[in-house]
Amino acid sequence: MSAAPLIQTKGLSVRYGGAPVLDRVDFSIAPGEIVTIVGPNGSGKSTFLRALLGGVRPAAGHITRRAGLRLGYVPQRLVLDAGLPITVARFLSLPRRVPKSEARAALERAGVPDIGDQAMADLSGGQFQRVLLARALLSKPDLLMLDEGAAGLDQPGAAAFYRRIEDMRRETGCAVLMVSHDLHVVMSASDRVICLNGHICCEGTPQVVADAPVYRALFGEGTQGALALYQHHHDHVHGEDCGHGQAQTPQSQARNTADNKADA
Repeated sequence: MSAAPLIQTKGLSVRYGGAPVLDRVDFSIAPGEIVTIVGPNGSGKSTFLRALLGGVRPAAGHITRRAGLRLGYVPQRLVLDAGLPITVARFLSLPRRVPKSEARAALERAGVPDIGDQAMADLSGGQFQRVLLARALLSKPDLLMLDEGAAGLDQPGAAAFYRRIEDMRRETGCAVLMVSHDLHVVMSASDRVICLNGHICCEGTPQVVADAPVYRALFGEGTQGALALYQHHHDHVHGEDCGHGQAQTPQSQARNTADNKADA
């Protein structure tokens, strides 16, 4: 029997000022799964995360969360006043004081164990993103959500960041839901990829989605072969259903909707 989804949407639709942003999105994520959401600018990716977090009210449909679900969130960007005299350790203790041992453990898990005494203003872009990751891990999440978690990093930095995410998933067992444009790095680190453009255009394994006509129409033919940069190696087994109501075999892991009018 497959594990119950951590979070699930049925017919989720969101509108801003009457304009549709998301239309009838059905989604679920299983414990321990890494799912990446890709799509062009304005496709509703960040809105979808905010809806899952409870920050956006659906116009239709519903969201079901597992009882007691703990969420961690890494925002797309966080701007701090460069003159703010705050150390990493102090930042991690806002708004709730965190024991030094917990802060250090979170930093170590994020891959930056020795920067607790550094000023936030002195961190590199990669270090800053690792600190945001450590902050999200303090809640011991069942599901970690990242909205462009490697934004602003170069490709090697992004690759290192996402390798840390996979290591962290292996160490803690938490599921990971990522929104990203770093297709060359992220897609092959994922168990499942969802291509979103207001609605779910296609989904499946990274290779299946990369070969899908809808994905190629959105991102171009040049994406072929990009998956070689960082290959994901499975050391776990997911349930067959994954919350989509049908077995996920290599032959059936992509789902291309007939409604492609928004993707041309």
